[in-house]
Amino acid sequence: MPRKRKLLAQLSALQNTSSFPQINAVEQLNTTPGADPSPKSSKYFVVEKKNSPQLQEDFFNQPCVSLAKSFLGQILVRKLPDGRELWGRIVETEAYLGGEDEASHSKGGKQTQRNAAMFMKPGTLYVYQIYGIYFCMNVSSQGEGAAVLLRSLEPLQGLDAMRELRRASRKAPSRLLKDWQLCNGPSKLCQAFGIDKAFDQRDLTQDAAIWMVPGQDPPGEQDVVATTRIGIGNRGEWAQKPLRFYLRGNRFVSVVDKKIEREMAA
Repeated sequence: MPRKRKLLAQLSALQNTSSFPQINAVEQLNTTPGADPSPKSSKYFVVEKKNSPQLQEDFFNQPCVSLAKSFLGQILVRKLPDGRELWGRIVETEAYLGGEDEASHSKGGKQTQRNAAMFMKPGTLYVYQIYGIYFCMNVSSQGEGAAVLLRSLEPLQGLDAMRELRRASRKAPSRLLKDWQLCNGPSKLCQAFGIDKAFDQRDLTQDAAIWMVPGQDPPGEQDVVATTRIGIGNRGEWAQKPLRFYLRGNRFVSVVDKKIEREMAA
């Protein structure tokens, strides 16, 4: 069975089957945070009313680089106001290490109104706007001012809704997006999942509209490519540090480093 079909079959066992009404992409996407989870045997998971396991605070409470790698293969879930759920497998991340990191929004340990979420408890969303139009989503980790950028997702469920949301977010009409184009970039995945500034400072362990569940096939070290981050400009040695991580061979990754992959193969 192809990997994606296998993963979808496994996901269907984690959640209730339901039929979803048609969504109006321009309606309000945000819901009020607040879930009421109950504990399960593992300290990392709870059974939530959706009958899907949910990653909890102990999972997010890792050093930044460790969390960036651990995110690979995990699943981001977004519940829309009409009840539909969007599911995407995390396939690419970037680590931003806090005060020492010249490419981080918290470099020098400076805390502002904009980056406050980076200093909050692990698992807090940090959503910021770029170019006055697009949004990027990060998750705070262990470490003062440290956070992980979610760069790309492999869409698993709700692809039609993702296309509608992407189309509504773009100014001009365009061709129908292919599956691999929906979430292959930090701003694209925010568009596809209806994420905007209203999600800043939300808690992934408590929010009713967005959370994470564990993936079924955790990647091994040989499956993870470590390379340089993208679009950070002239940041000296920090521009060259291997703090971007992605799943090797996954076609939903935004940018592939062929040189590093050849070295890994050798």
